Amino acid sequence: MPIKPGDRLPEGVVEEFNETEAPGCPVGPAKISVAEAAQGKKIVIFGLPGAFTPTCSAKHVPGYVANYDKLRAKGVDEIWCLSVNDAFVMGAWGRDQKSGGKVRMLADGQADYAKKLGLDLDMTARGWGIRSRRYALLVEDGVVKSVAVEEPGKFEVSSAEAMLARL
Repeated sequence: MPIKPGDRLPEGVVEEFNETEAPGCPVGPAKISVAEAAQGKKIVIFGLPGAFTPTCSAKHVPGYVANYDKLRAKGVDEIWCLSVNDAFVMGAWGRDQKSGGKVRMLADGQADYAKKLGLDLDMTARGWGIRSRRYALLVEDGVVKSVAVEEPGKFEVSSAEAMLARL
């Protein structure tokens, strides 16, 4: 069953590519506990089928990067992009999209977190395996406040502009 408003984010781990070394944070993939990272914050999480894909690269990520300041003005602490790719791909895509400091590019390499959210999508017929549905969540202190899930092939309710209208 898909996640719904009032649900707590499920426990889980995703990965983020660290671009620079810091104490306790070497360059490369770092595991992120979703529950710990969401604690005490207002977060927009948007999920999508894959890095470097047409709609994701031309509209979804750029919209959140462009609207970063507007989302922050509405009280959003962080914006997360979650995709079924590895941390190296998400790091490269983040550099390509110039998302640094605005959108955290988080890897769900085996779609484990997408499955926990109930927002996984079987795309094996296209040769892609299990992916994430396209969606946007508003989360406050780990509790889901709103859920917007796209119908297959659509990009309407999960955009940054649609999220701003809901805030």
